[in-house]
Formats: sequence, structure tokens, C-alpha cells
Amino acid sequence: MDNITVVNAILLFGSALMLVGILSSLVASRFGAPLLLVFLVIGMLTGQDGPGGVAFDNYRLTYLIGSLALAIILFDGGLRTRLSHISGAVAPAVMLATLGVVLTAGIVGSFAAWMLNLTWLEGLLVGATVASTDAAAVFFLIRSSGLQLQRRVNATLEIESSTNDPIAVFLTVMLVGLVSAGGGEGGLSIFGHFLQEAVIGAAAGVAGGFALAFVLNKVELPSGLHPLFVVASAVALFSLAAVLHGSGFLAVYLAGIVVGNRQVRALPSIIAFHDTVTWLCQIVMFIVLGMLVTPSQLLPAVPSAVAIAVVLIFVGRPAAVAACLAPFGFSRKEITFVGWVGLRGAVSIFLAAIPTLAQVPNAQVYFNISFVVVIISLVVQGWTITPLARRLNLAVRQTPRAVNRVEIDLPGQLAQEMVGYAVTPNCPILARDSIPRWARPIMVVRANEILDPAEAGSLKPGDYGYFLAAPERVAELDGLFASTEAGRARPALGEFPLRGDAALATLAELYGLQVPPEERDRTVADFFASRFESRPALGDVAEFGPATLIVRGLDDDRVIRAGLRLEDEGEPSVSLTPGAEGEPLTGRRAALGRLASRLRDRLKRAA
Repeated sequence: MDNITVVNAILLFGSALMLVGILSSLVASRFGAPLLLVFLVIGMLTGQDGPGGVAFDNYRLTYLIGSLALAIILFDGGLRTRLSHISGAVAPAVMLATLGVVLTAGIVGSFAAWMLNLTWLEGLLVGATVASTDAAAVFFLIRSSGLQLQRRVNATLEIESSTNDPIAVFLTVMLVGLVSAGGGEGGLSIFGHFLQEAVIGAAAGVAGGFALAFVLNKVELPSGLHPLFVVASAVALFSLAAVLHGSGFLAVYLAGIVVGNRQVRALPSIIAFHDTVTWLCQIVMFIVLGMLVTPSQLLPAVPSAVAIAVVLIFVGRPAAVAACLAPFGFSRKEITFVGWVGLRGAVSIFLAAIPTLAQVPNAQVYFNISFVVVIISLVVQGWTITPLARRLNLAVRQTPRAVNRVEIDLPGQLAQEMVGYAVTPNCPILARDSIPRWARPIMVVRANEILDPAEAGSLKPGDYGYFLAAPERVAELDGLFASTEAGRARPALGEFPLRGDAALATLAELYGLQVPPEERDRTVADFFASRFESRPALGDVAEFGPATLIVRGLDDDRVIRAGLRLEDEGEPSVSLTPGAEGEPLTGRRAALGRLASRLRDRLKRAA
């Protein structure tokens, strides 16, 4: 009977931790705190030195949980990666995920060897554990802030953060083996192991992804089992690649990309299920890693860890990023931002647990150093990513959009799926004369009655519309039915209307704006396409020097009408046109004065 009571108590304790972790995400969103940091703190408070007082030191269980969670998280990352969105960013991202990780590990490892009085192999092991960027931490902060990065920067960070973990894992495991063996293995043998891991992992991932997509489309599984089948397949693929001495992490990421970019049955329910599973994996992994730490044992490592973190944040990562991205024509601002967005997270702590599991000398030193570096990275970099993106003008403001979509999988075919939307008063679809040609209306529910499209006529607020559309175009329908404050807004007073095919050079001449020479031949539509990954929506805004451009009209994701607002500069500025009583104009009035003067000059020249 006592054993049953203990089991029930463990279940109660575990579920309570999960509830605390879930509710803490609200606090993190409210204050902009890195979610990973919140989960780690919860784990530390639960651990031996915290109020929970739980003594947990099972590194083997931690490795098992970490491997399982990372496999699912990386598969989910691949599942959401669209090949059409990453053109032009694959080469620099892969360079960062490979050479960048090696350079970072080398710079940090060399300093750690000197700082901690370790051998060069042991120092490199320290560097390898903190060399990779944590994708979950980076993109939670960026997306929760409501900002969208410029296309190339966003794609580069997405691919790099999702693919650098396999390289870091390989380096760590390889260095653990070399340290345990006394460093007797040569460079050629090391490169051979790396090549083996990469080739086997890549082959297993691509083959496994195609096989998984084939089975999903050919096998009639009972409703609701598709998501579970995919999760189980991802874990099995990870394990198989690892057993074959390949990179399981690379395998699951590539498999996710293959599945996510093919027509697959029940894909909407699979992605929705992965939302929940990925959150669960993150919460469990981060809390377990936090419980593994004994804060009282970290104190002696704090001074050395702070010095290593400073070298990592201000020297190692920036230098590696500059060396990898400069050959691809990235600007200084882009290199600076990517160099700063190098948050360390659960992967670094997970990797630092491997030396302990392998009983490597100084294993506790590696773990303590890595944990403190992660905390410093989350605090210093985590709270500054969004302000830095704004300061460097690498983030565009995007109107928050909420869409209420219902998806219905249609058995027997894969080319179309049925989607349903609630029509709100601010839906951009209401500003259009008709439904897009590629979307086929099926029915409209109005006032509790089901109407065919011809009988219903134009959509009205309060309707529910159902359509057939290709899966790859459903996101475009989302933009048309998303509720935004600017969804049906008309241009405001003081806003200048523009055509989508207007050249940026013309805007520079008329409104006195600065346009880089290489962008003068681009149009307003091109500008929005590059900023919003070829999928702008009504109401999206983008800063254009001292002005702001607003999307006012779309045709098949192409901006055909826009508005330009001249922002109030706040500080007095001398205008070419005097104001009332000869006083200088300020802000927007000064800009309007400059515009009026230029128009008069053009009219005189024309006369």
C-alpha cells in the first residue's frame, strides 16, 4: 500500500511541475523573459538546494530524456521549414552550422584551456558544449515580440539554429572519446568519423522522410493516429541513425523537411499535435536539466564561467559569424545581429551532461561551466534581441493577425483540403470584389442556415465560409480571413497613396528619402515581398527611413496599392517652406513642406 501511495505522490508532484511550467509561460510572455530561463529556474527551485529539496543526479535518465526531446523538437523544426522560404540562405546557414560551430568551439575552447588550466582537448570540450545556438530560445523571443526579421536574416537563423545541434553533438561525443582515450586519434580519423556521421545521418533522414510520407498516404490509419505515428516514426528514425553510427539529430531534421514539403494526409492535425508535443518536450527537458544542477556547487565555477561567457558572446560567436557570412555579401548590420543572436540553451546543458555519463575526468567542471554560461547568455542576450533588431533596422513591424480556421482532411485525395473561416468585420477578404480564383467556395453558413455560394452572394461579417484549396495556398487564405485592425482601414489623413509598381527611386526623389543605390530600381511591391517573405497582408507596415509604408491592396500576395506616412520626427527641423508667422516647421509638416517645394520645382521645369 505504501508503494501505491509513493507512486501517486510522484504523479501528483510531476503533474504539479508541469502545471507550474505551463502557467509560467504566461509570465515569460508578459515580461519578455526567455522561456527557457523560466523553466530552468523552476527546475533549480525543485532541486536539492531549492524549496523542493529533490535530490536528482541521474545523468543517464537526463541523457535519455534530452535525446528524446531534442529528436522531436528538431523534427518539428524541419516540419515547419518551407523550402520556398529559404532560397539564398541555405549556403550561409550551413556554413554557420558547420564551420561556424567549429570556429566558435575552437576560440572558446582555447581560452577555456588557458583559463581553467586544462589540456587543449579538455578546453575544446568546454568550447564544444557551448558552441551551438538554441533555436527554441531564439524564436520564442522574436515571435512573442510581434516582430518579423528581414527575409534573409530570418531564414539564415532558422536553418542555422535547427542544423547546428548535430555538429555540436558530434564534436562533443568525439572529444569525450578523445579525452577518455588520452587523445591518441589522428586528424584524418576524426574527419572520417565526422563524414560518416553526416553521410549516414543525411541518408537516413531523407530516406526516412520519403518513407514516412509514403506510409501516411498509402496506409489507412484510424482517425487520430496519424500524429502519434509520426512522432513514433521520428524517434525510431533518430535511434536507427544513431545505431548505424550516423547523426540521429540531422536525420530527424531532414526527415521533417521532407514530410513538411510534400503532400501528406492529415498534415494539419500532425502539425497541431506537434505544437503540443514540442511544448511538452521543452518543459520536461528544461525542468529536468534544472533539477540536475546544485546551485551551491556552481559558485566556485562562476568567475571562470563569466569570463568564458564574455569571450563567447563578444569574441567567439561574432568572429565565427563574420568569417562565415562575409563571403556571402551580408551587411555589417546583418552580421552584427546574427553574431549577437547566439543564445545558448538546453542543448548546451544536455551536451555538458555527456562527459559525466562517460565518467570523463573533470566532468563536473564541464557541466557547471556550461550551465552558468547558458544562464548568462539567456539574461544578457535574451533580453536584448528585440531592441537590437529594431536599432539595426532588421525587423519589420507586422500587424498582429488572428485567424479562426477549421481544417477538414478529405480522404481519397491529397491535392485539395477543405478549410473554413469565420468572417469578422476586419477581414481583408471583405475589401475584395471576389474570392481568389484558386480557392473554390463550397458553402456559406449565415444566420444558422447553410447556403450555396451562388445563393449567399458576397460574404458578410458573421458568416462562416468553407473553401477547397491546395494545401500550399491555405496560408494565403489565412491572410485574407485574418482579423486585423487595418484589415478594412482606409488610408488615413496625411497618408500618401502609392502604386505597387512605383519605383523606390521615385519615392526618394519625391519625398526626400534615402534609398541605397542597389535598391533604387526595386518597386514598392518588391520591397514588401522581401520584407514579408513574399507573403504580405493588408495592414502590414514596414519602416522606410523616416517614413512608414503600409499595405493597402493585394493581388495574389503581390502588393498593388500601398500608403506612405511621413513619421513625426519630434525634433525641430528647418523647412524649405516657412510656417505660420515665419516659424520653422517641425516633423511631418516639414516633410510636407519639402514635398510641396519639390512638386513646385517639377511643375516649373515641365512648364
